[in-house]
Amino acid sequence: MTDASTPSAADTPPDRLCATPGSPYYDADVLARGIGVRFKGEEKTNVEEYCVSGGWVRLALGKQVDRKGNPLTVKLQGTVEPYFQDVAGQ
Repeated sequence: MTDASTPSAADTPPDRLCATPGSPYYDADVLARGIGVRFKGEEKTNVEEYCVSGGWVRLALGKQVDRKGNPLTVKLQGTVEPYFQDVAGQ
């Protein structure tokens, strides 16, 4: 039995998530719900992909895109803390 203050499995973001529809880690339902990511304790809004167990994020480099129209990214290592935005606001 869980109470309202205990997060359930439904309130835990996936270990790895990608914002690119062609990726095997893409999940439209989770993205529609709203995901926030803290990287090394700092809120990031330009995260294209993250992996909690691997300890990395891929951040978009401004508005630059490759020849296929995908954003150019840089992969950084560190502590990744994803959270659902609808749960954090409660």
